[in-house]
Amino acid sequence: MPQQILLIEDDNRLAEMVRDYLGKSGFKVTIAADGQKGLDQQRRQQFDAILLDIMLPDIDGLEVCRMLRANDRTPILMLTAKGEPMDRIIGLELGADDYLPKPFEPRELLARLKAVLRRGRSETDTRILRFGRLEIDSFAMEARVDGHVCNLTAHQFQLLEVLASRAGRVLSRDTIMNALKGENLAAFDRSIDVHVSRIRAEIEDDPNKPRRLITVRGAGYVFARSQE
Repeated sequence: MPQQILLIEDDNRLAEMVRDYLGKSGFKVTIAADGQKGLDQQRRQQFDAILLDIMLPDIDGLEVCRMLRANDRTPILMLTAKGEPMDRIIGLELGADDYLPKPFEPRELLARLKAVLRRGRSETDTRILRFGRLEIDSFAMEARVDGHVCNLTAHQFQLLEVLASRAGRVLSRDTIMNALKGENLAAFDRSIDVHVSRIRAEIEDDPNKPRRLITVRGAGYVFARSQE
């Protein structure tokens, strides 16, 4: 399932650009136009990370950061148009995990967001699924074999996550599509077979003889807990 990001930003154009860009990378972005709305949203919903503008029309972003930190440890990446180092230092002292000055390149925002999500993980985090040499990391949206990152699109990663989180169960194509409901299903074009082939090319020793992601004729797919 997509990671949930809260964006507290009063610049509508920038907020929509960030939402669209991160959405293409598999994130679900909720926008709050001011500090109070952001705090209210954070109380109602659990987010994986928060993008916080330092210049807000109601509550100063630094104060919002302090209030957010009073409630939980959700990673915070601050966005600031200010050039003064002191603002960034204060933000970090108040508990922000990183900062990014405006204007910024969307690719750098994505990289920094993934970095704070990785740093926020713990070794005992249940959102990392492990199957022998294969790790499926929901925080980083990465699948890794022997520590090497697999070349999967965001949609392919989500498909793999659905299958792996139900390891040992045979899933029909309809069941898989229902599990992905709420995602951009049009991106799959109902061609689950094609995406499964591409996933196999990344995670299997021999994609032509899969031992992890197995086809069950007339039924669907099963993700094998063990390759033995």
